[in-house]
Amino acid sequence: MKGTGGAPGFRRTALTGAVLATALGAGAILVACGAGGGGDAADGPALLSVADSYIPLPPAGGMAAGYLTVRNDGGEDQLVKVSSPAARSVTMHRSTESTMEQVERLDVPAHGALQLARGGNHLMIMGWQKAPALGDELELDLTFARTGTVSVKVPVKELTYRPGQQ
Repeated sequence: MKGTGGAPGFRRTALTGAVLATALGAGAILVACGAGGGGDAADGPALLSVADSYIPLPPAGGMAAGYLTVRNDGGEDQLVKVSSPAARSVTMHRSTESTMEQVERLDVPAHGALQLARGGNHLMIMGWQKAPALGDELELDLTFARTGTVSVKVPVKELTYRPGQQ
């Protein structure tokens, strides 16, 4: 009996150890998952791409608006500056129902998009090196607070152009 009496105690200790090891292991997995993908999306790097960019043809080389969408599949960022080697000045603006104001930065939300579109946020391009023509492409250098500078070629379209419409 003495030999069998020790076996249940051993089994209980082994079972307790196995349960404790499983619990600690599961906790480590949860911590690892939380540190990687389940944390605050704003903390990761921004993963930016630019789509639907265009500039409506300005009258006789005058001031033009610029529109585009910055898509973000990562953490938050901010558009802090826009410039172009083909223009003296590119500024960021916000339109409301009754006003248009220049802004210093525009938020690019985590896993979202910043839209620069007619009637909302947009670019104003002034002081062209040469008057743009339909089909020309203007280089824009978009500078983001976290990502740095991204250069894009933006086509000049007819004044009535709307993305997604043929």
